Amino acid sequence: MSTPDTIRRRRSIRKYTDEPVSRETVRELLAAAMSAPSTANEQPWQFIVIDDPGVLANIPTVGPFIREGADAPVAVLVCGDLSMLRMPGFWVQDCSAATENLLVAAHERGLGAVWTAVYPIEDRMLGFRNLFSLPDTVIPFALVPIGYPAETPPAEDRFRDDRIHYNGW
Repeated sequence: MSTPDTIRRRRSIRKYTDEPVSRETVRELLAAAMSAPSTANEQPWQFIVIDDPGVLANIPTVGPFIREGADAPVAVLVCGDLSMLRMPGFWVQDCSAATENLLVAAHERGLGAVWTAVYPIEDRMLGFRNLFSLPDTVIPFALVPIGYPAETPPAEDRFRDDRIHYNGW
């Protein structure tokens, strides 16, 4: 599948089979995430891989929003590390690019994933900060549950010609 096809066909997956995702596969996904562009090549991201069923079971205690991916065999918490910044303010864009790369790489490998927002919602950030004992300089940005899909959302054409403007509004 070509990269544009992979991007267009990727959908958020919220239901997973029991099949485990290997650590080698997770490392490949994280390599793709870390290949994302970042401001001044700062790469201000940190990743927490959650594959222990006991730890995964605690994630819904952070809030009801996370229940949609609670049955995933693995999840990745994408975090911004403020201690790595020379150019403050851009870490959100950088972590967004890394998260998108993670999602696309998962889809390309036949896995499903969903971007679950954490930042900038204070109670979610605090919940993950407490659950994983994050240092003050590390901001939880997004949780990405990953697994083999137990659902197949229909493809849809999201192209909107009315959203394109050339050389001005």
